[in-house]
Amino acid sequence: MNQRMLTLSPRPRGFHLITDEIEEALPLAQLSSGLLHLQLQHTSASLTLNENCDPTVRGDFSAFFDRLVPDGSPYFRHDYEGDDDMPAHIKSSLLGTSLLLPVRQGRLGLGQWQGIYLGEHRDQGGARRLLTTLMG
Repeated sequence: MNQRMLTLSPRPRGFHLITDEIEEALPLAQLSSGLLHLQLQHTSASLTLNENCDPTVRGDFSAFFDRLVPDGSPYFRHDYEGDDDMPAHIKSSLLGTSLLLPVRQGRLGLGQWQGIYLGEHRDQGGARRLLTTLMG
C-alpha cells in the first residue's frame, strides 16, 4: 500500500480536470491491478468523475450547481467566510469528496471519456490537499 498527500494548486471557482496531475504523482506503473482511493481534505470543494474531452461540460456543471445552490441566499445563516461559504459546503456534500477508482495494467482504469474533476466551489478556495491511497 502506498499513501501520499498531494497538494493541488489554487484554482478559480469551477470544475477542473486533475486526472493527469494525479497519474503523474503516483507510482501506478507498479501495479497490474489495484485500487486508488482519493479523499479531498476539504468541505468546500469536491471530486467527481465525468466527461474529459469537451470543456463546455465543465462550464455546464458550474452553471448548473451555481444556479441550484446560489451564493448569498437569504436563508443561509452560515456565512462566516462570505456569500459562497454555505453554498460551497452544500455542493461539496452533493458531489462528495472521495472517489474509489480501479487501477489496471499500471494506469487508472477509466473509460475513454472519463476524467477526474476537482470542483472548486469557493471564489478563493486556495490550495487543496488530496490524500491518495494506492492498494494492490
